[in-house]
Amino acid sequence: MIEATDFGGLPAEYTRADTARIVIVPVPYDGTSTYMKGADKGPEAIIRASGNMELYDLETDSQVHQEGIFTDEPVDSGPDVGTMVKAVERRVSHHLAGDKFVVVLGGEHSVSVGTVQAHARKYPGMTVLQLDAHSDLRSEYEGSRYNHACVMARVKEICPIVQVGIRSMDISEKPARDRKRVFLAEDIHSGNAGVDDIMGMLTDQVYITIDLDVFDPSIMPSTGTPEPGGLLWYDVLDLLQRVCCRSTVVGFDVVELCPVETNWGPDFMAAKLIYKLLTYRFRG
Repeated sequence: MIEATDFGGLPAEYTRADTARIVIVPVPYDGTSTYMKGADKGPEAIIRASGNMELYDLETDSQVHQEGIFTDEPVDSGPDVGTMVKAVERRVSHHLAGDKFVVVLGGEHSVSVGTVQAHARKYPGMTVLQLDAHSDLRSEYEGSRYNHACVMARVKEICPIVQVGIRSMDISEKPARDRKRVFLAEDIHSGNAGVDDIMGMLTDQVYITIDLDVFDPSIMPSTGTPEPGGLLWYDVLDLLQRVCCRSTVVGFDVVELCPVETNWGPDFMAAKLIYKLLTYRFRG
């Protein structure tokens, strides 16, 4: 097994900060999660697993790593969630100013607020596509407006959102839900909602936030709040490919991996998901 310290375990020629088109920003933060802790270990686990991927993509006959992938130092802002959000926004804004394509690795889902703020400033017409088991629309939770259960309430204040794979929410979130822009997992499974319906809600520029619990726990058990009835691998890949064909994906994040030492499969799956989405964005 390769113990990668940079995403993909790439040759040095593809990891230079000045020439790479893609930047990976790890944010190992897990300050507000409320069930199983460990998402702060997610970025490191994803990067470690990524060194064992094959870099040639069969589906697209391409090697997206040749665009260059620079792995930045982790964002370390201490325990305060508000301070973390500001630190992520500053780091991502710095890379966007250099015309980099930024991928943020969480950590818990609250890390997405800062990166959405940075992207929305550069791409003011963008829509956020959320893939998630939970709606995350609480106005506040446990005394914080930036709790991971509130992330999409904060994002909704910045730009329009489309929610896919949802299958869990609190009744207090109902007033904040726009039912036309929410695609429940059960409706996707039953065929009552499809990719074309989702596409119709997106603008020309899209930011994607992927909470890994959007996947069914049978293939992604390593999350802090798993929910039964999730989406499967090719369901998600089909959606991501279609989004990349229809719209310009301006950035994305992958969050909420809670790694388990005895099961490395989900770590590798998360790394592969990131590489596939980069492939669709740049080569697909």
